[in-house]
Amino acid sequence: MTTSPERRYADRLESFSERNPVVVDVVLAAALMGSATLGSMLTLPGVEPPDQDRTATVLLGVACLALLKHRSHPRIALAVTAVCTVAVIALGYLLTPLLLAPVMAALYWLATHTDRGTTRVYGITTMVAVTVAAGASDSMDHVSLLLRTLGPFFWLLLPLVAGNMTRLRRAYLMAVQARAEHAERTREEEARLRVTEERMRIARELHDVVAHHMALANAQAGTAAHLALTNPQQTQKILTDLTGTTSSALRELKATLGLLRQNDDPDSAPLEPSPGLTRLPELISACASAGLTVTVTTEGEPQSLSPGVDLTAFRIVQEALTNVTKHAAAEAAHVRLAYSGSRLLITVSNDGPATAPLPEAAQSRGFGMMGMRERAHSIGGELCAGPRPEGGFEVTTALPLRPLAPQEEHTP
Repeated sequence: MTTSPERRYADRLESFSERNPVVVDVVLAAALMGSATLGSMLTLPGVEPPDQDRTATVLLGVACLALLKHRSHPRIALAVTAVCTVAVIALGYLLTPLLLAPVMAALYWLATHTDRGTTRVYGITTMVAVTVAAGASDSMDHVSLLLRTLGPFFWLLLPLVAGNMTRLRRAYLMAVQARAEHAERTREEEARLRVTEERMRIARELHDVVAHHMALANAQAGTAAHLALTNPQQTQKILTDLTGTTSSALRELKATLGLLRQNDDPDSAPLEPSPGLTRLPELISACASAGLTVTVTTEGEPQSLSPGVDLTAFRIVQEALTNVTKHAAAEAAHVRLAYSGSRLLITVSNDGPATAPLPEAAQSRGFGMMGMRERAHSIGGELCAGPRPEGGFEVTTALPLRPLAPQEEHTP
């Protein structure tokens, strides 16, 4: 966007006026005094000027001095200037734009410093007063009444129009600046919101990775210690699975942290694909080594899931089975996947006794249940969890096959 030289000069003048208001006001008052004095010396050919030079000079001087207060008291400055100008016209001086310079300046500043209603009231009153004085003056008796009144009317209308345009331009610039500041604040707030959401997402991922694998590792280690003397072969198999569990935890943790350090370098190592329901057999095998038997049933025709939904479904099943391993006195769990229309229904239940401590109570001190609900809600799904009447605990979630929000997670 280019700016004309005239606009740049006007902006520089306004900037200088804002920095040095007193200097500018004194210079303008002196210039207007010189203009009005010169105007009082002009007469029509063959007409003698009025013999009131001293009185006119005093009146014009008072008018120009009143203009020094146009910033703080624009109404008073206009009233004093208008009264002095009407008095000078009544003395018989020729009405010219030079003589009207002080009152024209006062009208301009009134229009720039006050609202439209004030400008209309004071402006019309001043124009009527000067026009009536011009019509009654005998300095232009040989000129028609129409010409004597029409000229001053348009001369005084000019500064009002210019002042209104200046006021509107300033208001426009202030509105543009306010919108820019609002947009900047909005961008900063949006950035903070995105950072907060990203931190929550990373926290969920780290929780799911660490909590799941550490819970399995703890269960496997406990089972191995229990069978160390009675069943050495089973103990050796569990310890082998324990090594695989910890290795898997390290891989997923490395992949998650690696994504945080990922840059746009094309030579950087490619990311691993996000985990999904295809990794359920691996998850079931890990649970089995920890002493939990998991069965999976699928109802309906399996359909392809978006990466975000697939990751969410896997993480919810993973966290639900982790809770069973950690908190429920159960030896078996069941995972049910039901494809119904455009939604996937997932149910994870265990056969723990009705008197066993509930995972929900244990989860009130952690973030597992909260994380599952946040994951489900983030893609437009629902999740509920609670004890079953026949005993045990059940987690049920309904997820859309495609996320409702255009936001898919690719983090492993």
